[in-house]
Amino acid sequence: MTRTIRITIGGLLATMGVVLFILPGSILLLLSGLLLLSYDLPQARGWLRHCQNAMTQGARKLDRFLLKRKMR
Repeated sequence: MTRTIRITIGGLLATMGVVLFILPGSILLLLSGLLLLSYDLPQARGWLRHCQNAMTQGARKLDRFLLKRKMR
C-alpha cells in the first residue's frame, strides 16, 4: 500500500514539476517527485541523477557569469 501511495504522489509531483517548469521553484517539485519514485523505480534514479548533474552544471555556469560580471 505504501509503495502505491509513494509512486502516485511521486508521479503527481514529477508531472506538476514538468508542467510548471517555466515557473521559478517548480524544479523542486520535479526533484521531490523523482526522489519519491527512485525508491521503487530504478529508471527514476537515473533521471534524478541527470537532473542533479544538470542543476550543478547550471549553478557553476551562473557562478562563473556573475563572477566575470563582478570583476569588470
